[in-house]
Amino acid sequence: MSGNAELRRLVMFQAVLLVVLMLALSNAPVGDAIWLNVPPTGTKCVSEEIQSNVVVLSDYVVVSDDHGHVPTISAKVTSPYGNNLHHKENVTHGQFAFTTQEAGNYLACFWTDSHTRGAGEVSVNIEWKTGIAAKDWESVARKEKIEGVELELRKLEGAVEAIHENLLYLRDR
Repeated sequence: MSGNAELRRLVMFQAVLLVVLMLALSNAPVGDAIWLNVPPTGTKCVSEEIQSNVVVLSDYVVVSDDHGHVPTISAKVTSPYGNNLHHKENVTHGQFAFTTQEAGNYLACFWTDSHTRGAGEVSVNIEWKTGIAAKDWESVARKEKIEGVELELRKLEGAVEAIHENLLYLRDR
């Protein structure tokens, strides 16, 4: 009988630990969405400090109040050492993806194109995902035929690995 009671306590402890981990990590950011108001002249930039060997995914789209005419923008993303990672002109939307090669501030800049400069500010929505947030968990679940709690455990495992790598990076700095 004492073996059964001990087994139940162990199972209960694991369930409570899982719930605590899920609650703690449910507040972790999975990506950032940013709204930028790009001026008619000049450039608006955002940057993020990212360590090396991190996957970065981003989508951006021009949001227009005037449904008949959507202004175009140009976008450029550079690495900390000035390497050009993405450059598009005359677009209303786009996306970029890369794996960082060096640690530091990665810069994404947006500006209005010359033929839309008289229209005023242009709103741009940017969804920027890095590291564990950039992973496509749905395709992992389909490929490995996993679901429910096991998928959540895989996500938690990935988050723990990312936290560990960040702590090592901070310690080395």
